[in-house]
Amino acid sequence: MSTTQDLVVAIKRELKAAQMTYADLARSLGLAESSVKRMLARGDMPLARIDAICRALRIDFADLARRVADSQPLLRELTQEQEQAVVRDRKLLLVAINVLSQWTLEQIVATYRITEAECIGYLAQLDRIGIIELRPLNRYRLQVAKTFRWRPHGPVMQFFREEVVLDYYAGGFDGPAEGLLLVHGSISRALAPAFLERLQRVAQDFAQQHQTDQKLPAGELEGYTLLLAMREWEFGQFTQLRR
Repeated sequence: MSTTQDLVVAIKRELKAAQMTYADLARSLGLAESSVKRMLARGDMPLARIDAICRALRIDFADLARRVADSQPLLRELTQEQEQAVVRDRKLLLVAINVLSQWTLEQIVATYRITEAECIGYLAQLDRIGIIELRPLNRYRLQVAKTFRWRPHGPVMQFFREEVVLDYYAGGFDGPAEGLLLVHGSISRALAPAFLERLQRVAQDFAQQHQTDQKLPAGELEGYTLLLAMREWEFGQFTQLRR
């Protein structure tokens, strides 16, 4: 949601872009130039006044608000409390994961036992959290950065460790385009970050391909989960055998 201060900052940008002076704006509003300067300097005014300024600038209020929203920094991580709220409701967690994969409301409702009204409610919750910006006709825009991740030791990752990991690894990884690689070795500490960067690029390529392929018919798509990891580690039972 855009704050009044954010809208005022955007108005100042629009004034500059339109090459309109404070005196020009004051005449359009029927106010003294000093009043306009004071009003914009405070960064706080009624929405009705902002709407009048938009008319003077010949821009739509909704368009101004959208520009403000588009300029906001993208979310990189949720708070502990927000993750607890998400993981507390399994359906909300499901919808959150689906929107991160850019599913539409129609796809979610057609695939899972979630009513349209329920799904709209969950989308509204994700809007309040800041993961998406809910738009007309129940469309949405993701508000998360490409580097967004669940907190490493937060509620969502704890849920995945306890409930999901064994389910994921229970598969044989022997189907079409499936595979499981486990490689162990000792390498230079200086080179280790370079390998991690390569893994991150693979993850970004996968995410980008997902976005690109959303244009394809649903029958040509299949859901895959790519899991990449790298850490300094030795199996605990092996560590116990060390001298």
